[in-house]
Amino acid sequence: MRVWVDLTNSPHVLVLAPVIRRLREQGHEVQVTARDFAQTLALCERLQIDCEPIGHHRGASLAQKGRGLVDRSAALARFARGRGFDVAVGHGSNDVSVAARLLRIPCSTMFDYEWATVQHTVNCRLAQAVVVPDMIPVQRLLRYGAAAKLRRYPGLKEEYYLFDFEPDPAVLAELGLDPLAPIAVVRTPPAVSLYHRFQNDLFGQVLERLRGHQAVVLPRTQEQRRELLDAGGFIVPERAIDAQSLIAFADLVVSAGGTMNREAVALGTPVFTVFEGRLGAVDEQLIGQGRLRRLERAEQVQLVKRRDGALGRAASSRIRRDPQLLVTLLTDLPA
Repeated sequence: MRVWVDLTNSPHVLVLAPVIRRLREQGHEVQVTARDFAQTLALCERLQIDCEPIGHHRGASLAQKGRGLVDRSAALARFARGRGFDVAVGHGSNDVSVAARLLRIPCSTMFDYEWATVQHTVNCRLAQAVVVPDMIPVQRLLRYGAAAKLRRYPGLKEEYYLFDFEPDPAVLAELGLDPLAPIAVVRTPPAVSLYHRFQNDLFGQVLERLRGHQAVVLPRTQEQRRELLDAGGFIVPERAIDAQSLIAFADLVVSAGGTMNREAVALGTPVFTVFEGRLGAVDEQLIGQGRLRRLERAEQVQLVKRRDGALGRAASSRIRRDPQLLVTLLTDLPA
């Protein structure tokens, strides 16, 4: 097969990296396009995924997103025309779904958060396969026109791409961290500016509580990075790092995003979510199981050294799932 994979955000690189690797090992030709947004390109470089950079993030408003969809979809169509792709694959990428439909290339999409209404309305109707975790009730996906296209997998997507992962202590030295002292990892919310958050909301209170400790803060944008450096008292990496190893060695994770929360769950690290949107079914179940905790007060954040330590941390109890299942679900499409 000739497979086209499009990456639009940092977590998508992690999810689809083992899929790309497996396909190439099996002799298939894979070409990758990537949007210049957050750390998408940097992660491609770190994971040695050769890619064609196409487009960038246009902004958060509906009008800006609309213009971005039109412009980048057209650019992707120009890239893909005449290359003979048998299938296009994306993780919530509207752009590749639109471009693939224009070129009549069979397309698959995957996601694990069901409330991104506009995104899923486009993707689910254009794609030939919709790959989701079986934790999401089918009833929540009916309005997207996905019922006949659903392909469901057990567990968390993080359990698939972390299937052969073992933590590398080199990241601790890279960031100047003392492994004998408590380590916190914090992922910022999607909002562009953090300034008001240092004073006015729960996430800001958490930052203030962790300031001056071994707190590694992973910003989403350069503006957030500048604000954190100006505030002082945090460790802010200069480039894309081995975040999964950092999470494995951490004693606490606090994240406003979804992927890092679930990576911590998969690796057995205590984690609080400060996600401000509507909870999806995956997080609902993880909270119900006690594997993920919802932060309600800054005082819940207690940075203390864990007794078990990362390398001895219940490695045998980790759930490791073969990513070949995702390869099959994403690429075995009807002609």
